[in-house]
Amino acid sequence: MKLQTLFKVTAIASALALAGCGGDISVNPTVNDNSTNNSGNTVNNPPAEGGGGDSGTENICAVHNGVQGAFDGRDCEYNLEFASRNVEITEDVTFAELPDGGVHVFDGALLIGEDCDTTTACSIEENGPVMTVEPGATLAFTSGEAIIRVARGAKLNAIGTFDKPVTFTSANAFTRFDVVGNGPRFADWGGIIVNGQGITNQCTDAQRDADTCNVASEGIVSYYGGNDNADDSGSMKYAKIWYAGSGPRAGGDGDDLNSLTLNAVGSGSSYEFVHIHQGYDDGIEFFGGAANVKHVVFTDTQDDSMDIDAGWQGNAQFLFIKHGTVNVDGTDVFMGNGGFEADGEKNSGPDYSQAPTSRPNIANVTVVTTDGLSTRDNDPSTAMKFDDNFQGQLYNFLLVKDDVSTNDTRCILFTGDGELGVTGGDLNFFNSAMACVAENEFTSSALFADGTSRQEWFDNGGVNARLGGNASVFAADGFSTDMSSADITVTANDLSALGNSFFDTVDYIGAVSSTDTSSEWYQWVQTALTAAEQD
Repeated sequence: MKLQTLFKVTAIASALALAGCGGDISVNPTVNDNSTNNSGNTVNNPPAEGGGGDSGTENICAVHNGVQGAFDGRDCEYNLEFASRNVEITEDVTFAELPDGGVHVFDGALLIGEDCDTTTACSIEENGPVMTVEPGATLAFTSGEAIIRVARGAKLNAIGTFDKPVTFTSANAFTRFDVVGNGPRFADWGGIIVNGQGITNQCTDAQRDADTCNVASEGIVSYYGGNDNADDSGSMKYAKIWYAGSGPRAGGDGDDLNSLTLNAVGSGSSYEFVHIHQGYDDGIEFFGGAANVKHVVFTDTQDDSMDIDAGWQGNAQFLFIKHGTVNVDGTDVFMGNGGFEADGEKNSGPDYSQAPTSRPNIANVTVVTTDGLSTRDNDPSTAMKFDDNFQGQLYNFLLVKDDVSTNDTRCILFTGDGELGVTGGDLNFFNSAMACVAENEFTSSALFADGTSRQEWFDNGGVNARLGGNASVFAADGFSTDMSSADITVTANDLSALGNSFFDTVDYIGAVSSTDTSSEWYQWVQTALTAAEQD
């Protein structure tokens, strides 16, 4: 596909940086504002001629508080009266599949529910509005101004089907909205932010006890956090999130917009069968909470695919992560920093005793890295990065790097106090393989602070194996694990001993089995990788 120039990427990043504090963004939309206030029309009656659609055509666009999108006979376009940084949607709203390939197009931010800092004169609406996205619906966004933000107490339910997934994407993916004509690319829109009432170690125990835990989210300021790790902020299934995110904003490094940000989202929410593609920052970033994720594909995410922080306590299974390249003005540029950036805690000590460090259970993961330096920040492609006392039990991982190492890319990297999980015995791989041409310190006698050999830690008594970069681990399709390969010298953990109903029993390492080609999961990955390769 044709991508917009790197100059335009820089321009958007600069515009975002100039937006300043308080959550306001001032990026001009790229699609003309053609929608109208149809408050004089009911949902079931067609609009008057010129009043939001073609003459005699029933307006089938979404409506809230008497404001409805404009239907032109194919697409629904929503102006800044319907959705913007100044409009909080306070009643249920539904986006249905439109006929003839129609698209719901937004110039501004979709703010679902009322944001609230409980130290001020407001309270969280526990039964807030629900945004529903029905199977086959496509929502497209025109600029970094256009995000989805779900407040505490509100919900986003985006539930598609395998044959009719829901799609969140750039308006530039459609030639009729692409006024420049360069096609879609990373950072075209802001992404999805879900604020929950789960536990994060960004708040003190006293704040949680007093119901004054209010953490300001990154990228665009809104508030999250609480004391309920079973909180329900809605769920997502059979969904695509493409071309979202942004680079660092006014807050500096880390103050970014991700494809999907789960801020203290509880285990009442789940995210299954999701494909995240060409996000400019992280694919999914967790800030505490206990939301569960399953069957997720990440392709060409610019920063980290799975970014874990602030005490996430959830589960994850079946994650396929692939770093690659995209073409910008005829030049291939690399996408991808960490397959995982796994951070444990923002704060620790007696004032944070109710909020432990991140300690998830994660199983059946494939991470395929490159030897390139990312176009975003010139950082190398790394499968796993551990920091801030991250703890976790990691099963059936397959880490792959088979190209020549010239840029210090590696499979596993420890930064800061990332070793604390190892020396405390709380970070372990089981039944996993590292098939990497660059093992770096894992091929030397380098030790952890307690004298433990890094090799011995990963090998874990022979349960895991370092196979080398020339190992044959994939079937002919290039992505599913070939457990019959003589190079794979580890056996899978079937996960039954975990006693956790979330996990499916398996007989293979990595995310996808080569013997299961008829399953929805195999086909979901295959479709996602094909789309990424053609993009």
